[in-house]
Amino acid sequence: MVVETLMNKVVEEGREFTYVYKLLKSDFLIEVDGNQRNVQAYGIEVETQEMVNGEATTIHSDHEKYISPQRHKVKALLKLLNDNMVSPIHFIDIAGEYIDEYISDFDEELKVIANC
Repeated sequence: MVVETLMNKVVEEGREFTYVYKLLKSDFLIEVDGNQRNVQAYGIEVETQEMVNGEATTIHSDHEKYISPQRHKVKALLKLLNDNMVSPIHFIDIAGEYIDEYISDFDEELKVIANC
């Protein structure tokens, strides 16, 4: 589910490019003591649309569905991508280090669930 969308438009040489950044929310199943538990997970989708004469001619997209259960971290990353107009082609190059760091948040969530 898309919970927030940021957008930028750029015109170059008569072509219009629209960069769309979506904050995604979904359920992530974690198994604790043989029982599956739902954890809210946040991710990002990045899309670029090239418009010529008002028609979308080229669309590129990439996404990472499960980045962190902590919305504020993923939202900050979404803003960073939007502010720098990162294309889908470079999404993982830029976001990969953050994703590698934030993925451990699921381990922390697992510890909290296990201690309940």
